[in-house]
Amino acid sequence: MKVIIQLFYLNLINLKHKNNICVGGKKMVLSIKAKQISPSLTLDITAKAKKMKAEGIDVIGFGAGEPDFNTPKNIQDAAIKAIQEGKTKYTASSGIIELKHAIIKKLKNDNNLTYIPSQIIVSNGAKQCLANVFQTILNPGDEVLIGVPYWVSYPELVKLADGEPVYVETEEIHNFKLTIKNLNKAITSKSKVLVLNSPNNPTGTVYSKEELIEIADFAKTNNLLIISDEIYEKLLYGANGHISIASLSEDAYNRTIVINGVSKAYAMTGWRIGYAAGSAELIALMSNIQSHTTSNPNSIAQYASVEALNGNQDDVGIMVEQFKLRRDYMVERINSINNLSCMKPEGAFYVMVNISKVLNKSVDGKIIKDSLQFSDFLLKEEKIAVIPGIAFGADNYIRLSYATSMENIKNGLDRIERFVDNI
Repeated sequence: MKVIIQLFYLNLINLKHKNNICVGGKKMVLSIKAKQISPSLTLDITAKAKKMKAEGIDVIGFGAGEPDFNTPKNIQDAAIKAIQEGKTKYTASSGIIELKHAIIKKLKNDNNLTYIPSQIIVSNGAKQCLANVFQTILNPGDEVLIGVPYWVSYPELVKLADGEPVYVETEEIHNFKLTIKNLNKAITSKSKVLVLNSPNNPTGTVYSKEELIEIADFAKTNNLLIISDEIYEKLLYGANGHISIASLSEDAYNRTIVINGVSKAYAMTGWRIGYAAGSAELIALMSNIQSHTTSNPNSIAQYASVEALNGNQDDVGIMVEQFKLRRDYMVERINSINNLSCMKPEGAFYVMVNISKVLNKSVDGKIIKDSLQFSDFLLKEEKIAVIPGIAFGADNYIRLSYATSMENIKNGLDRIERFVDNI
């Protein structure tokens, strides 16, 4: 068991150092760009936890970035109907018009944003929307401002598009939010894009209207494009609703590309439907790129997504209610454990746990130097899978997802407390 876990982490660390393959007895150098891309720790650790569980190991995974609920039945039924009606063929590369109209209606009703079909693209998940937009707007050397902690794929997608990720430090005392002071420290003459993620993965931070106005003004002053990742929009637990930065002014609207999708709000992660809204010129270029990479999004999933956006929304409210209960329990429980602490997230379904007080201490005579080693020891000793903070650029933290059952949360936190008490 220990050998398997050690090899798993070793493979993650060494993957990017595999530089070539042998063809015809000769070494062939692989893509330099591909070698610079790090694997997704979140996906790898989650997959490993699932594999261990399937093998009969009593492992609890806190890594999942997906709701543990099934897709609502009305959406399932819409997919089945689409299959029965033969809607299984290629569609327009940028998505079916019915779904574009549903997205336009949603953006108007929920976000006070007005678009036309030529300003909408549907992709294979919000991640492909992001990949498309970075490829569309970046030239070699262009810099993209990314707040730390960040979602693991932002910097890698930037690098794939020949851009340069520039990390903007944030502080837990300020709820990990971008501030104008920190943005001014990071910006250079090469800065072209600012990535904004609210509600945020991995911190759960949600920006207020006043904070968004400041960021929009900063972008205007420095002539930056804004990529606003709003995929967790529906998963909010406070009194304040979601505000899209694109809705604040005509200037903010014109310089913002809104990214969203159905994965998180409707428990449709595997259906792979995301969408982006922006200028018609930019969306046309994104559609052209998509036509040569993945053609169109899954036709059946597109018709199901029409129902997700237009149909009954009660299931979304039920999920949010359950997430809130889990969040409240997890936050209180973590803050009761010696040497661990966390802030209370306002959205999404993650908690960033501060482990700085246990770093450089020992377990079984071995020093815990960083979040990766903490996660490694935790998996080996207590069969708990968490995401090390280094995956998000924040090595003093681990990320826990509460998109799992309350039973798992209670049992898992008991194990974490036992583990920390033995450090």
